[in-house]
Amino acid sequence: MSSTPAKILVPADDLRAFSAALLEKGGLNAEHARTTADVFVWAAQRGVDSHGTARVPAYLDLLAKGVAHAHPQITIESTAPAAAVPDADRAPGPVALTAAADEVVRRARETGIASVGVRRTVHTGAIGYYVSRIAEQGLVGLGFVAGMPNMGYTGVKGAAVATSPLAIAVPAREHAPLLLDMATATIALGKIRQAKASGAPLPEGAAATEDGTPTTDPERAVMPLPLGGAKGSGMSLAFELLTSVLVGAPIFASFHAGDRKHRQNALLIAVDPAAFGDPESFVGAVDDTLGTLKGLPAADGAPGVFYPGERSAAVADERGAKGIPVAVKVWRELAEHADRLGVPAPHVEG
Repeated sequence: MSSTPAKILVPADDLRAFSAALLEKGGLNAEHARTTADVFVWAAQRGVDSHGTARVPAYLDLLAKGVAHAHPQITIESTAPAAAVPDADRAPGPVALTAAADEVVRRARETGIASVGVRRTVHTGAIGYYVSRIAEQGLVGLGFVAGMPNMGYTGVKGAAVATSPLAIAVPAREHAPLLLDMATATIALGKIRQAKASGAPLPEGAAATEDGTPTTDPERAVMPLPLGGAKGSGMSLAFELLTSVLVGAPIFASFHAGDRKHRQNALLIAVDPAAFGDPESFVGAVDDTLGTLKGLPAADGAPGVFYPGERSAAVADERGAKGIPVAVKVWRELAEHADRLGVPAPHVEG
């Protein structure tokens, strides 16, 4: 008796083209559909399945309901060479933040360091993608996102702040870039959904019920708890000030005043090493630093010493060669949307 495979392997290029075709049929123009698909497949290829192609159906829903604008009119305000504020007009996050990443690199090359605050986008996806895009140009990238409150705050009953992420990418020469990509939550909301689907218990202190009571039961868990308690919740509040409040589009205060309409804001910063010295010496020193770390003695039982982003880069290489595993349930959902929209699905084994 054969069992149904838990995953289906799909070549990265096929998955990217398929996702883009679905998003285009969902209302995006061809360029925006490709951009959005790039972000999802980048995450899936690196093993971040919660932000991968499983997000395509959710984005189709956002577009169908008008929560995300299929044809946004993005405008840029700027009163200083090193800063700009694109109003995304509720563009999908990948569209708005990819444009912001390119804009902040252009400005940082002129000014040494630059920032772009994105106002009024929706679900940004994996922000590691955008800072990595900056690092690919030889600059250091930093990213912050603030969204809808869905996480506890130390001392508050119920959801209070967002699982606002932080990402930093630093280019290297021989090594894969350092990529720190983390939320201010102990566990991602997507991990709670995955645990609910599998029935696996959640780690202690990672999630809570609606009233904020910690629980390991995925059926009762509705929100993550902040990383490090007051540290994680404090970081989330700070990111709301650095993004939403800074660009004149507060989320936290308006949410708790009753405005529950989904939106996100972001801040991208690019630092050009050439403004601080010799850029070639910089990436060489980054390599030396990462190499020194990896040369330190590994703790007993540890599989090795790794820096942020190293293992996900290796996963990306492997999945690029062998294909990206897609959960059968996700593939079935994508196939249903493809059938409804008249998009041919790529042939896959299994």
